[in-house]
Amino acid sequence: MDEFYSRIQIEGATAIVRNRTHFQPTVGVVLGSGLSELANSVENADIIESSQIPHWPKSTVTGHKGKLIIGRLSGKVVMMLQGRSHFYEGLSVNQITLPVRVMASIGIKTLIVTNAAGGINPSFRGGDLMLIKDHINLPGLAGNNPLRGPNDDQVGVRFPDMTHPYDPELRKIAREVAAQADFSVQEGVYTYVAGPSFETPAELRFIKMIGGDAVGMSTVPSVIVARHAGMRVLGISSITNMAHLDPDESDATSHEEVLEAGKEIVPRLETLLRGVIKRLD
Repeated sequence: MDEFYSRIQIEGATAIVRNRTHFQPTVGVVLGSGLSELANSVENADIIESSQIPHWPKSTVTGHKGKLIIGRLSGKVVMMLQGRSHFYEGLSVNQITLPVRVMASIGIKTLIVTNAAGGINPSFRGGDLMLIKDHINLPGLAGNNPLRGPNDDQVGVRFPDMTHPYDPELRKIAREVAAQADFSVQEGVYTYVAGPSFETPAELRFIKMIGGDAVGMSTVPSVIVARHAGMRVLGISSITNMAHLDPDESDATSHEEVLEAGKEIVPRLETLLRGVIKRLD
């Protein structure tokens, strides 16, 4: 698999998607760990196996089904990515962000990204939803940025601004939707780490010290590519567990715990997504 994709390769993958659906999606949604069942809410869906799309990265992680669901949700046409690929699976950050490049190529202007994350902010609790207001890209600061390599000036500028990676207006809408549905949402900074090992207590204390409210192994590369292409982005973290900054001998974290907690969060997350999408222009 190529590390960098040419315009021809991206347009080839886009053409396959266009040929497998009669819809023209306007909103992209990426579902994180334990959240795949939200795709069942899409009406009259065209379902595309990602294995049928050239160059598409394959997910090997439980809870990530690797399908594109295209149909109607809350009156809008959405393209929902049921599962994602990750850097820790042996792929480059350029490869794992191909789906977002295809979304941009197909004409999507608004991207909603969801993930499961560990809570670091002591005011958070497991089961909370956190609107992402900013991120810390630790692998990116070390050189693993998805915009590394040749730049396509027809897509975006060489040095894109990241002052507002997550759209303030979309966050405002999300807060209003949550309030109308009688539940609260947190806001905070999402810290991206490479994984796949969960963080040590010392690493978690470091992330807290530099301003991280939650930590996870996804999302940020996709957001950078989306912003490069001019998309508006709403990011939502499901706080599936609280990270152990000062653990005792019985404390541990598992992927199974993350998946199970995700199931409990799905009803509120679905309400939030439906409400936000309904209010999009």
